[in-house]
Amino acid sequence: MKKIISLLIIVLAMFSCSQKPETMRFIVASQTADCMGAFPQTCLLVKIGDNTEWQFFYSHIEGFDYEEGYEYVLNVRTEARENTLADASSIRYILVKEVSKTRKVSENLPEPIRF
Repeated sequence: MKKIISLLIIVLAMFSCSQKPETMRFIVASQTADCMGAFPQTCLLVKIGDNTEWQFFYSHIEGFDYEEGYEYVLNVRTEARENTLADASSIRYILVKEVSKTRKVSENLPEPIRF
C-alpha cells in the first residue's frame, strides 16, 4: 500500500511540475502603432482571448509575418522563458495557426503613444 501511495505521489508531482503550453486566440489589427516599452518602438495592436479592447503588444510572435492592411485571427501558443534579461518578456509567443487574414481597416484602435 505504501508503494502505491508513493508511486501516486511521484506521478502527481511529475504532472504538476510539467507546465503545458497555453494556446490563445489573438486578433491582430490591420495597422501598428507607436508605443513605449523599454524604448520607443512600433507595436502590434491585439485583442487576446475574449478581450474586446485593442491593446499594445510589445513582444514578437515567432513564425508570424505581419502585413499591414490585413486583420488577422491567430492561434498563438505561449511558453515560459527561463533566464530572461530584465527588460525582456518572460513569455515566448509562437504562431500555431493563422486562422484568417482579411483585408480591412480595423476599427476603434487606441491612439498611438507620442514620444
